[in-house]
Amino acid sequence: MSDDIEVKESIDLRGVMCPMNFVKAKLKLEAIETGEVLEIVLDSGEPIQNVPKSIKDEGHQIVDVKKEDGFFRLKVKKN
Repeated sequence: MSDDIEVKESIDLRGVMCPMNFVKAKLKLEAIETGEVLEIVLDSGEPIQNVPKSIKDEGHQIVDVKKEDGFFRLKVKKN
């Protein structure tokens, strides 16, 4: 996917356990406008497996996922 997606806000949730990482991501999404992009940094394992699915279930769009050294950068467009 593309690096040129404009990120409005970012939240680093490394070390935050499920389901609190989703709760924190959801609260951050509520603070931005529809159409804006939130970048979420997540650990591998349960966080990257569960948070994107839960965000999609809320009706938001996953626009990019990048794996880095032991963690992931997830970009979510608020719908």
